[in-house]
Amino acid sequence: MESERPNVCPLHGGGVAAQSLVGRLLAEVVGSRHVYGGGDPAEPLDVWLIDDRDATVHVTTGSDGCLIVEESQPHTGYDMGDAGRVTVGAISNETPFADHVGESVLAVREEHEPNTGRVALELSFPKGRVRCESWAGDLRLTLV
Repeated sequence: MESERPNVCPLHGGGVAAQSLVGRLLAEVVGSRHVYGGGDPAEPLDVWLIDDRDATVHVTTGSDGCLIVEESQPHTGYDMGDAGRVTVGAISNETPFADHVGESVLAVREEHEPNTGRVALELSFPKGRVRCESWAGDLRLTLV
C-alpha cells in the first residue's frame, strides 16, 4: 500500500511535523548506545531531544532506512546477552548537539526519498546546524 503523501514513510508514518520543532529550546539530549564487551559505546542508535518544557522528540532510523522523528519518551536500557547491551542516558556533551544545549531551534529542513519518506532532518541553531540522517540503516549526527 502506497502512502497518500509522498514525504511520509509507508511503514512508520509521518511522525512529528518538523516545523513544530522551531522555537523549542534544547535543554538535554538523551541517547541509546550499543555496548559490546568492554569496548567503548558505539554511536547513538537513538537520540531524544528534550526541550525546556520537558517535551521529548525521538530521532532514530526505521527498518526501511527512513528517519523517524516522533514524540516519545526514552526507553530503558536492556541486556542482549552475548551480543552486548544497550545503554540509555544523557549524552548532551557527546553529540553534535553539545554546543546547542540552551539554544532554540531557529529553522528546520528535511530531505525525503519517494519510497522511504524522511531521510534527513537539519536543525538550525544560533551557533550552527546539526544534521540527523539515516545512513546505511544507522543514525548519523553531524555538524553542518
